[in-house]
Amino acid sequence: MNAKDLINYLIPPLKPQDKISKAKLWMDELRLSELPVVEDGRFIGIIDEELLLNDELQYPNVGDYPLVGQSCVVQAGHHYYEVLKVSGVEGFRIVAVVDSLNQYLGVVSIEDVVEAFAKNSSVSTPGAIIGIKLKYHDYSLSEISRIIESNEAKILSSYLSPHADDPDNLHLTLKINKEEITHIIASLEQSGFFVENSYNVVDSSFDEKERIDILMKYLKL
Repeated sequence: MNAKDLINYLIPPLKPQDKISKAKLWMDELRLSELPVVEDGRFIGIIDEELLLNDELQYPNVGDYPLVGQSCVVQAGHHYYEVLKVSGVEGFRIVAVVDSLNQYLGVVSIEDVVEAFAKNSSVSTPGAIIGIKLKYHDYSLSEISRIIESNEAKILSSYLSPHADDPDNLHLTLKINKEEITHIIASLEQSGFFVENSYNVVDSSFDEKERIDILMKYLKL
């Protein structure tokens, strides 16, 4: 699923010439703390509640404020993992989506990403998650799958990314369909794989914060 598929069209963009009272009204009505600002079809930044509450900044129009989040942008074709990464790096709960010509298409909220992830992955189903640190030349999903299946378990999903703390290595995250993974971890380590972390997912009734925590751990962000 790509960023364009998750655009929330209920979050409208402001224009620089809009009155600040309009921004406050929309934030109150939509229960948002951030809104995108667009000029001539291009995303120029975010106005957030913190700016509006700053007593030293009392301007009449949106464009008079020092907008933030100009880099909080992804291309329409980017995977929603990239949306989450940009949100985490930039520190905002909305991410602007643009096309190949940098024309503004809309925004995706972090809640939209979490909901999509919960619906379209196995992360919230019972089982366990295992994180493996490995060298590029050691990566073999077929071999890892063979080891796991020899312990009467299955890989439900996998995600491979550069290791956050060691760019010379990879981090492989696996979702396993068994909650008890002691023997699986032992088998992996006996075969020379370094299991960096693991935890169980035993309940699918997570609230939003728990879903975000699981998603962050799953992607190792």
